Parts: sequence; C-alpha cells; structure tokens
Amino acid sequence: MTTFRRTVLEWWPPSVRRATPWTPQCSPEPAISNSPREAAMAFPHLQQPSFLLASLKADSTNKPFAQRCQDLVKVIEDFPAKELHAIFPWLVESIFGSLDGVLIGWNLRCLQGRVSPVEYSIAMEFLDPGGPMMKLVYKLQAEDYKFDFPVSYLPGPVKASIQERVLPDSPLYHNKVQFPHTGGLGLNLALNPFEYYLFFFALSLITQKPLPGALHIRTSDCAYFMLVDRYLSWFLPTEGSVLPPLSSSPGVPSPSPAPRTPAMPFASYGLHHTSLLKRHISHQTSVNADPASHEIWRSETLLQVFVEMWLHHYSLEMYQKMQSPHAKLEVLHYRLSVSSALRSPAQPSLQALHAYQESFTPTEEHVLVVRLLLKRLHAFSHSLKAEQLSPSAHSHAASPLEEFKRAAVPRFVQQKLYLFLQHCFGHWPLDASFRAVLEMWLSYLQPWRYAPEKQAQSSDCQARCVSERWAPFVQENLLMYTKLFVGFLSRALRTDLVSPKNALMVFRVAKVFAQPNLAEMIQKGEQLFLEPELVIPHRQHRVFTAPMFTGSFLSSWPPAITDTSFKVKSHVYGLEGQDCKYTPMFGPEVRTLLSEAQLAQLTLALGTAQDENGKKQLPDCIVGEDGLILTPLGRYQIINGLRRFDIEYQGDRELQPIRSYEIAGLVRLLFRLSSAINCRFAGQMAALCSRADFLGSLCRYHLTEPGLGDRHLLSPVQWGHTASRAPGPRLSLRFLGSYRTLLSLLLAFFVASLFCIGPLPCTLLLVLGYLLYAMAMTLLTERAKLHQL
Repeated sequence: MTTFRRTVLEWWPPSVRRATPWTPQCSPEPAISNSPREAAMAFPHLQQPSFLLASLKADSTNKPFAQRCQDLVKVIEDFPAKELHAIFPWLVESIFGSLDGVLIGWNLRCLQGRVSPVEYSIAMEFLDPGGPMMKLVYKLQAEDYKFDFPVSYLPGPVKASIQERVLPDSPLYHNKVQFPHTGGLGLNLALNPFEYYLFFFALSLITQKPLPGALHIRTSDCAYFMLVDRYLSWFLPTEGSVLPPLSSSPGVPSPSPAPRTPAMPFASYGLHHTSLLKRHISHQTSVNADPASHEIWRSETLLQVFVEMWLHHYSLEMYQKMQSPHAKLEVLHYRLSVSSALRSPAQPSLQALHAYQESFTPTEEHVLVVRLLLKRLHAFSHSLKAEQLSPSAHSHAASPLEEFKRAAVPRFVQQKLYLFLQHCFGHWPLDASFRAVLEMWLSYLQPWRYAPEKQAQSSDCQARCVSERWAPFVQENLLMYTKLFVGFLSRALRTDLVSPKNALMVFRVAKVFAQPNLAEMIQKGEQLFLEPELVIPHRQHRVFTAPMFTGSFLSSWPPAITDTSFKVKSHVYGLEGQDCKYTPMFGPEVRTLLSEAQLAQLTLALGTAQDENGKKQLPDCIVGEDGLILTPLGRYQIINGLRRFDIEYQGDRELQPIRSYEIAGLVRLLFRLSSAINCRFAGQMAALCSRADFLGSLCRYHLTEPGLGDRHLLSPVQWGHTASRAPGPRLSLRFLGSYRTLLSLLLAFFVASLFCIGPLPCTLLLVLGYLLYAMAMTLLTERAKLHQL
C-alpha cells in the first residue's frame, strides 16, 4: 500500500501535494488511510468528479504508453465505481478516438505486433474481453450507470429515422432516446457502460480515417482486427456457454439492463413481444439454472451493435424499401395522433428522410472485418448438436444460448447484410479491389465451410458435395444466391476480364456455384417461391409481412412455420417488398445472357475469323454521321482483347514522330535535305512521274508514297480529309536514319572487305543491285495494275 499511497499523491494537484506531504507510517502525522474510499473521506474537499479525470489527462501527455496503462490498471482495481464513472467516457474516447475522427486515440487499426510488439501486447492485454477495460465496464454496469451517446454520430439511416421520431426496428435503440433539455443540443441515447463501450469500438472502424502511412498495412495483422476476433470468440462461443463477467461473485449473475421508459412517445417498427429471457427464467425451477440465461444479453448486444454500426449504411431508396407496410401504417397513425394533439398540420412522413443522402462507401478494411464477423457467426450459429437440431428442441426447456444460435443469422444479420451487399455491388469501383466484397459474399453463401463438424477429408467427392442439411439455409437465403449472382454477372460484363485479377473473381464465383448439389438446392428454392399460392387451400388469405430479422432475441419466437414454400416467400417478400418482381436465376431472362445468338457472336470473336481481304475483323460497330460507333458487343470485344482496330499513322510519313529505332539528329538532317531537294526539283519530278513509259513508272515507284491507296480508313471523316490531300512526287531519305539500314550497310562493307573489295567498288555494287531490284519491282507493279484493270 505504500506504493499506492505515493501513486495517489502523484495524481493530486501540486497545491494539494504541498499541503499534504507523504510521510512514512512511523511518522507522528496522521497516516494515509488504507483504501481509496477512506482517503476520499479523509479529504472531503477532494471529492470532486473532475479530480481523478484531470490527473489522468495530465498523465496522458507526460507518461509513456506502458506506464499509463499500468496506472489505469491500478485505478480500475482500487477506485470505486463512483469515481470511475467520471473518467469512463474520457477513457473510451482516448482509446478509440473521437467520434468526429479528429482524435485517433491508440490508433488500433494501424498497431501491429511485428512493428510495435511492446505497445501491441499491452493494448491487447488491456482491451482483452477478460482484461482490465472490460472489468471496468462490468464494474460500472453493476451500478446501473448511463452515458449519453449523440444520435448525430449514428449511421445515416438510423440517425434520419430517430430524428424523424421513428424508432428503428432494432431493439438496441428502444427506451434509450433522450430528448434535450431546454437549450440542449440534439438527441442522445442513454446507454449502459457495455453498450457505450461497444458503440465506440464498432464506430471507430468507420469514423477513424487511416493515416497516410497505413496504406500497406495488412488488416489481419492489426490490433483492431484481432480484438474483433477475440470479442466474437468470447461472446459467440462454439463450445460451452458465455463466460460470466469477472466482477461477478460466484453464483451471483450480473444484472441485465433494466427497461427504461421513453421520454416521449415514438412510432416504432414491428411488434413488441414479451421477453423470452424472463419467460425462460420463470420456468427454471432448479437452483443451478443455466448461467447463459443471465448473460446472453451481452452476446445479443455485441451482435446487434456490430450489425447496426457496420451494415446499416445504404442509400435513401434502400432505406424506404426495407420498411414494411405495417411500419408505414404505424408511422401514419402516429403522425395523425401527434398532429391532432398539437392542432397543427402533420409533417410529411419522409421529409427528414428525403434530406438524408449518405454518400457512404465502405473501405476494404471495413469489408474484411464484416467478413470476419460472418465467418464467426456461421461457426456460432451452426455449432448446435444433432439433438438440439430436432424439432422437439424448440421447447421452453431449450436454453437461451441455443435459441440465440438459431436466431442470430435470420433475425439479426440477413436483412442488413443483403442491403449492404447490394450497396457494394452497385457502388464499388470496377477494379480488382472488389475481391474483398466478393469473398465476403461467398463466405456468407458457404456456411458449411465454417461449421464445427466440417469434414476433414475435403479431397473426397462426397465431402465436396453440399449436404442436404443446408437446403433450408439456401432456401431461406434465396436472394443472396440468385439476385446477387445476377448482379455480379452485370458487373463482370463491364470489367476487363483480360486482367488476371478480374478473371480470378469470375473463376471464384463459378467454382462456388459449381459445387455438387448447390445448383439443385437453389433451383428447388425458386420452384418453392414460384409455386402458385392458390393450389393449396390452407395457404389462402395469408399476408406476407417483413420478418423481424433484426428483432431482439429477447422477444418471443413466432410459431414454427412448417410450410417451406411460405418460408421462402416470406424471405423474398420481406427483403424485396410485396410488389417485387423476382427474376429466376434459372429462368429464360437470365439464360438469354448465354443465348445462342450471342454465343455464336462470342465464338466468332474468340476465333481468328478473317474477312474477304484476308485481314482480321474489326470490332462490332455501325457507321454513324461522325464515323464508326461501337456497339455493346464491340465494347465487350475491345475490353476483353477479342478484337481491336489496326491503329497506324495516317498523316505525312515525313512528319511522323521519331521512332526508337531511328537516330533523331540524322532523321532531322535527312528531312532538311530531302525537303530542299523536293522544293528545288518539284517540277522536274512531276514531269518524270507523268510519263507513260518505263522511266515514268520507275520514278513513280520511288517518288510517291507506296501503298497510299491501301491505307486502312477507319472512319468516313478521315476519308474526307485523306481524299482532299493530294501529295505530289517527292523524295524521302528518312530510311537512311534507321539503325537497321546503317547496320546493314556496315555489314555489307565488312563482307566486301573480306573479299578485298574497297569501299568505292562496294558502293557501286550496292547502287547497281538496288537499281536491278527497283526495276524488277516496277515491272511487277505495272503488271499487277494491268491485271486489276
């Protein structure tokens, strides 16, 4: 305690330390009390809420990180909840950063063990689910403290809904909205310590922008990613039950948060049911009741916070689409009652929502964390034993943890994940970074990969086959397979599939959907949805309403639905609305994307088909007023490298850019020389080329651009410009500036020297040989023209 007394005195202001100096126990002065609570009673003038907070703030700027964490551990252990209540909001913000992104806190998203091993290990130990920070949370939780959280920092759809005085469908916000006092600023949520901590932890993934030097950091190596993994493993265990809080005494469960009365009436989505948790406890007569029944609220809160903060981001159109008819009717009744009570015209139901336009684009790091959540959630949800999966297990004797495992995916994740994936599919750039979204989607589609009973021998054919056990999951997530697959196809047709990374994404999707028995399950689900409703009498007069996917687990379960077709229809109508137009994945509309006509065109494009002139065909295009216009098929051919235009220089050959195989200075010198000759003897060259004898043919072969009429004209506009240009006879010496020509001449002189032929005779022989070659080419050219005539 001597060390602690000295530490406590170090936290006090200098004036207090001077007035109350520390002395040993043998001193005649009154000794410092043996506990922080007694010390506070001995100094009543120090019982101010800001005293401990001010001391910790001063230490945060003066002490190193390791020492600060050690001091915080001592404070959490020794100080009562009354003093810790004042420092908790500041401590949470100093760790995870401010909600506006100005303060970065401990920068957990860039903290790596291989770069900063000491700081990494200290931070992970302090924030571990069984560490000091969570112990502080439970210590404050036992005293039922509440902390205000601004509504303005919630995700866009949630913020717009609460500001419109319509509670979102998640019970995470029920009985928590606090209206400001007179002169107050904005709305707040009254959260318990566990909720307050998780809100900051989850939102730091979005509000905290990565530093410029963090572009090459692997997300899976960072402290934040590892903490998410630890929290999910702790609160969503695949074996056993959720561990009780460390602050709880043996046999005494930590109290779950009590319901609170809202400060003002709200409209709400969905129906409110009695608590399943309370109903379960009332039936428990044994003293050794399942401890999970007392602590399951922590697992539920963790999952709801992660889903709300990470997946509740999408456009206004999707926000309005997800509202069920029941919710819209309830909002209308609420507004009519408010307007009649206040005797004022009712405000438009979506006036505030129309002002909301959240331009949210998730980062790759965000998507990777969501994928980790889905993988852990699949392992948690499908860790039920065989006897727990039987229909008889859905009785009141089932533990809350077992029922929570059944409810986790359909009631918490499915709807918001579907909207989140649609948002990513529609707004993500058309580049290789989409791989993160793709793998997140494929991870959700394959729960059998993460189930604890996954077969070890994956090389066996039977092991690779998707078991019939997963047919209900496929059917109840039909849109995740079918509509998102069609959305991926539309993206793939607009990407450059020549790129290996883009082609790999197509291969990954094809490999997943080609798993044996999966296509049959999807097709069976579509048949159940398209099954006529009137063929079975007991299905008439049923109303498909949006299921309470994000409803509280603590709410009672609806009656078990044994009608598989009704389950599939409820899933589709719940996500897409009553007036949805479903396009079957195995229907004719989707099959027209691999139709015979387009398949023939694609096969023709893939081959080396040639046109009448023996040259490769151009991309598919039509002739417009301004030239050739590419068709969608032509754009597809160019993007994927199937066809291309033969691009070549169409201007004056003498003025084309200097090539890499030419000597720049020599080319310019030869251009001046040839220009001077052409200017000086233009009349004589024109007269020679106009002659009809052999000399005229020889001059035309050398003094005009050969093959000018054979140029590829790629548009009618260029044809007009080329036709109007009529260059006269001229001499071109540019070929002498090529490295190839000069090397050939040097090689000829070297070979001639081996036969004792001097430079001058060698030059005469080269000129004579070229004249013979030119005469032969002239005769062949003239004969070809006569043959064409």
